[in-house]
Amino acid sequence: MVSASTVHIALWGRDDECDAIRRLLDRDDGGALLFHGPPGSGRSALLAYARRWAGRRAVLAGAGLADEATLPYAGLHRLLDPVLDADAALPVRQRRLLRRALGGDGCPAEQRLALAAAVRSLLAAVAADRPLLCTVDDLDAGDPQSAWTLAVVARRLRRLPVAMLLTATAPATVDGVPAHGLRPLDAHDCHGMLAGLRERPPAPVAAALAALSRGSPAALADLAGSLTPAQWRGEAPLPDAPPVDGALAAAYRARLDRLPVPTRRMVLLAALDPGDDPGTLVRAAWVAGLTVEALAPAEAAGLLRTGPGGVTFPHPLARTMITAVAPLADLRAAHLLLAGTLAEGALGRALRHATAAGCPSDVLAAELTAAVDEVPDRAAAAVVLRRAAELSPDPGRAAELTVAAARCAWTAGDPDQARGLLRRLTAGPAHGRADLLRGDMQLRCDAPAAAVATLLAAADAVALADRRAALLALVRAGEAICVTGDQYRYAEVARRAEALRRPADPPELDLLATFATGVGATLRGDHARGGPALRRVVVIGGRLTGPALTPGALVCAAAAALLVAVDGPAHRLAGRAVEVARSRGELSLLPRALELRAVAEYWLGRHEAAAETAREGVRAARAGGQHVCAQVHLGILAVLAAVRADRDAALARIAEIGDGAAPGSRPDAYARWALGVLDLIDGRYADAVARLSALARTGTGRGQVLVQVMATPYLVEAAAQDGGRPAAALAVFDHWASSTASPSRRALAARCRALLAPRGGPEAEREFHAALRLHPADTDRFERARTELLFGRELRRRRRPRDARAHLHRAREAFTLLGATVWADRAGEELRAAGESVGPVRHGPEQLLTGQQLHIARLVAEGATNREIATRMCLSTRTVDHHLRNVFHRLGVRSRTELARLLS
Repeated sequence: MVSASTVHIALWGRDDECDAIRRLLDRDDGGALLFHGPPGSGRSALLAYARRWAGRRAVLAGAGLADEATLPYAGLHRLLDPVLDADAALPVRQRRLLRRALGGDGCPAEQRLALAAAVRSLLAAVAADRPLLCTVDDLDAGDPQSAWTLAVVARRLRRLPVAMLLTATAPATVDGVPAHGLRPLDAHDCHGMLAGLRERPPAPVAAALAALSRGSPAALADLAGSLTPAQWRGEAPLPDAPPVDGALAAAYRARLDRLPVPTRRMVLLAALDPGDDPGTLVRAAWVAGLTVEALAPAEAAGLLRTGPGGVTFPHPLARTMITAVAPLADLRAAHLLLAGTLAEGALGRALRHATAAGCPSDVLAAELTAAVDEVPDRAAAAVVLRRAAELSPDPGRAAELTVAAARCAWTAGDPDQARGLLRRLTAGPAHGRADLLRGDMQLRCDAPAAAVATLLAAADAVALADRRAALLALVRAGEAICVTGDQYRYAEVARRAEALRRPADPPELDLLATFATGVGATLRGDHARGGPALRRVVVIGGRLTGPALTPGALVCAAAAALLVAVDGPAHRLAGRAVEVARSRGELSLLPRALELRAVAEYWLGRHEAAAETAREGVRAARAGGQHVCAQVHLGILAVLAAVRADRDAALARIAEIGDGAAPGSRPDAYARWALGVLDLIDGRYADAVARLSALARTGTGRGQVLVQVMATPYLVEAAAQDGGRPAAALAVFDHWASSTASPSRRALAARCRALLAPRGGPEAEREFHAALRLHPADTDRFERARTELLFGRELRRRRRPRDARAHLHRAREAFTLLGATVWADRAGEELRAAGESVGPVRHGPEQLLTGQQLHIARLVAEGATNREIATRMCLSTRTVDHHLRNVFHRLGVRSRTELARLLS
């Protein structure tokens, strides 16, 4: 028995649990709590916290040990041994029963309750002098007799000054005791914990470690302890998973070792099978001579759960750790077994040969390689190619197959597996293709700045052997340059691409080379050369068929279409890229295709559709580990919310981006654009000008030139109100708009010129009229309404209220129909200032709610729960709760039923 002192320690993400512990310890009477969660969730830390908060209480500490799980009452003996001398205060019968059980003679079944009563009496005797705290860690890991006895005692402590804290993997270990499930830490808590383990890491490193740990405190501690100084500073690549020699891996290994061999094999199969079809696991088990009933011990141990939908794991990191600690031979066999279950034909035969003995490795490698073409599932193809690489006797061929396997894993949305495969490679002829893959992952996942050098080196390495791969590397390097805001470097990409061009190139190669040269010309302002080249890319992209019709080619064509402002074709090409990526399982390009579709929908004035596409992009990017792409989509959502004057939603999206976006990067620029629009709406014109002017340094090729071009209409509007004249930015926008055939871009350019024209002169009115003539009638109604509002305001200020009212009425009506409440109110204010007696806009739900609130309200009306809404919209449940409270308040409803009735 130990004494405790009151020492405060901080446990990140466990505020509720710590409050519950303090409330229990502050009570005069007794009670018990159970904390349950997967290995590494911080159960032992909570018990240590309780012992430090015990104050004047005496403390008894025990733990269940796997080595003693077959020894009845061994755990109870270890817990009570320090206080056994106090049994003199017990009745003779209880004392004898307790001594016999703890002495190894066991306890008859009919006297188990009497034994529990004896343990309770002993604890009461110990607590007679001062209150007592008992803590028992890993209750379910030790002998079941001790666990049952302590559970009975825990339910009968109400009248004693005894507090008991128990921990277990599964909540079913102890019934009738208040239980707290330990949830994964959120990003904020992960960052706070990291800062307490070592000096605070850079924000991108902290974000990456939080994602890798999946909110597991033990995983986070293991990762922090395993990093080199260069990795901690973000100067070297981070690992892909917690270390296999860490505390968390040891905990999983110990739990797996306690399971029967058939159960371990089934658990590994379940961990490797993330599919939605439970039949796959059943068939694989049958082939292996196993049954799903073998999972019962693992479920009892809390490692997994089974149900009609298949097998689920209580923590998102469980699959990773189970596969990480599995023996290599078992892992290979399980991979092949699952792939063989899924495959038919030549591939199925090859995989069945791979699990059998006696087939020559070189023959089998060739058979697997030949059969992989019939695999539609890129994840299964990665398994096949990896096995072929392991069997190939030729090191060079093995390296090529390993890179191909990594490419399939990345394409299927598994960058962790792809990085793990690439780490097996040594320097050799395959390094160029490996660098192409590394650069692609750096671009989309975590290091777009480093991706530029990696991809340029890859282009050099493969240029002689594979011009298509070299051109693809150059196009990806150019994309990385644009994401990081170093557009001046694109000239090098364009020069190299032009050098790789050949007169008789097939369409796909012609598209890639022409795209790179066209973008290079456009970024340096040479629209006379860039425009025709990019329009040619759009035409080629629309004609692609067969093997040339790839998501990568369609993405290039969609990007080209946006640069020459043909929004309809851009939307169609991006949508086609999304379809092809999904149908072929090439998920690595899905977030980029969705980004381009969202931007096209923005230019088409379809803001709600653009927001839905961007939300889909966030989900796809996060599912594939593409953190940079997720930030880009969050930036688009922030801009869309700001443009619609939805301040709360815009700021929430900016907060999600956080400080993980590099200064000057595309996500950072989108966030600053959104903030600039909010400044403009709130009348902080100088702040808006400062933010939007800083998006790029005109004429230097530095900064987010393309984002600033999109934001220029807002920059000009703010500058006009502030008395400034952003001549350079307007010149760039005007030059680009005039080089396109887009009426909407030319309308915006005319509106910008009108805003900067001398106040009261004929030039402003002429340009406003030109803008209204150019605005398309069928698309972009929002920007047309904005032009009507600005023109009406200008006419009112020039003391022409009658002329102003016509434009302001049209603006107010359009904003009302579009649900842009704030802008409709602005138009109403201008009408009243122009002498029109207008009442407030009749506010239905569409007018009273912001765009995001309306979307949440409609999902509630459809019957979705808050958790389902949070998953669909990529929000936290706390954010959904906050928005829903505001919805109820604004609409004056008190229940979800009333809300559904109102919206119907």
